[in-house]
Amino acid sequence: MRGEISNYKRHTSGHIYFSLKDEDGLIRAVMFRGRADRLRFVPQEGQAVLALGNVGVYEVSGQYQFYVDELEPSGKGALYQALEQMKAKLEAEGLFDQALKRPLPWLPRRVGVVTSPSGAVIQDIISVSRRRFPNCCLLLAPVAVQGDEAPGQVARAIADLNRVGRVEVIIIARGGGSLEELWAFNTEIVARAIRGSSAPVVSAVGHETDFTIADFVADWRAPTPSAAAERVWPERRELEGGLAACEMRLKQGLFGRLRLERSRLAALSASRVLTRPLERIQQWRQRLDDSLRRLEAGVGQRIAGRRAGFNLLIGRLEGLSPLSALARGYSFCTRASDGFLVKSWDQVWPGEAVKVKLARGGLDCRVDTVWPEASPKKGGARDAQKRT
Repeated sequence: MRGEISNYKRHTSGHIYFSLKDEDGLIRAVMFRGRADRLRFVPQEGQAVLALGNVGVYEVSGQYQFYVDELEPSGKGALYQALEQMKAKLEAEGLFDQALKRPLPWLPRRVGVVTSPSGAVIQDIISVSRRRFPNCCLLLAPVAVQGDEAPGQVARAIADLNRVGRVEVIIIARGGGSLEELWAFNTEIVARAIRGSSAPVVSAVGHETDFTIADFVADWRAPTPSAAAERVWPERRELEGGLAACEMRLKQGLFGRLRLERSRLAALSASRVLTRPLERIQQWRQRLDDSLRRLEAGVGQRIAGRRAGFNLLIGRLEGLSPLSALARGYSFCTRASDGFLVKSWDQVWPGEAVKVKLARGGLDCRVDTVWPEASPKKGGARDAQKRT
């Protein structure tokens, strides 16, 4: 029976209730849990479907009812519809995000393989791995790669390899086939197991033109199982060639450094510092003695120059000293009352007491007469101007 889904409802019991309608009529339909759990897609309201089953009467209401055994989308197949729905769901959750992709290790110590133990796939992986890297280590987790049991086995194998296998990379592989045969790798349980793996996962399911959800979730997608082995294992001959080139460059660098150090050692061995070390020390001692002599001579000259300048200053100070003038016969006079130095006739009064300082001792005197400029002639004291 072909029609559009209307009044779709999935009961808590797992049964599906809906109506099938077209432009001419409508009939109620039911799909019991045992059949509904096998659906590859989620029916949608208004979706055109093809239903296989039989017509019966529901005794409670006395209405005809269509008991559905199989249901698939009209036009596109059920598997294709389910695949598109699963892709949309997982992509919305971010499981396909490129930021989650992890790099593969350059030279893994152990690689896990999830595939069927029989068939050409495992043999291809072993052959390519041994050819590229003869001492490779592969750990096989045998599983069914199609059928109802396959998704659970693949998911458990991934978890087991992460838990007890101590692998660094996991390859999930199987040969080509139809959409139905590859369906195990389009299931949600396998997709989440791949994303939950602690080791990076390489998906090698089907041929180059086959794409599965496992390809979108995996860290790296290989077009074939052989290509997966080539991607995981480096070419040993290339590694050996690279190591040989590195060894050559290392030897050349070491030999060049040895030649340089030998030439430096020869130059040092021929130097007088090493052949006659005491001579160098004696030369430095002699230089030190010469420096001390020059220092002593320079300091002596500097002191002599300073002493001469000092003596000259002393002479100048002695020339300016009033004591020197006194020694030459001069004297100076001060008022007895306040010690004021008398320099002019008008700074004292007749009869005022003064003190006269001589080179040796001094005189206490009293002023008799003062005169402005020159001293009066002998006997002419009477003629001097008297200050009254």
